[in-house]
Amino acid sequence: MKHLILVRHGKSSWEFGVEDRDRPLLERGIQDAHKVSSHFASSSFTPDAVYSSPAIRALHTCTVFLRKLKVPYHKFSLAERLYVFSGDALIDFIADLPDTEDKVMIFGHNHAFTEVANALGDRGIDNVPTTGLVHISFDIKGWHEVRKGKTERFLIPKALGL
Repeated sequence: MKHLILVRHGKSSWEFGVEDRDRPLLERGIQDAHKVSSHFASSSFTPDAVYSSPAIRALHTCTVFLRKLKVPYHKFSLAERLYVFSGDALIDFIADLPDTEDKVMIFGHNHAFTEVANALGDRGIDNVPTTGLVHISFDIKGWHEVRKGKTERFLIPKALGL
């Protein structure tokens, strides 16, 4: 059994005139990351590995989750391949995950996350909003076998009353 947690980065700022990769989180993005990670932490889910896009907004969101879930930093990796906006590229990344990792969290971007949530999950999701979290489980032994799974959870700040 494999578990994939997709977390879209928090709300980011466009006001600093920096490259896309360097856009920081807004205060709201930071607060949403704390609130969603706190809610998710109550599920006692412990990832075997955590991967993040190198974009600042994804990395900052990831860091909040790592601390809240008490994930040791040796389980964390930056992955250049996660700075993608295409679902196909993200599915390729997932298929290449080590089979020794059964529970994986990935931090990254839309439209890739919404496309993958719909392609691999069994629940239609119009949009994975900022700081949205999608948990999909798969009855497979290896990530290269990844196909349609079961959407276990879809958390968004607005639905949590945050």
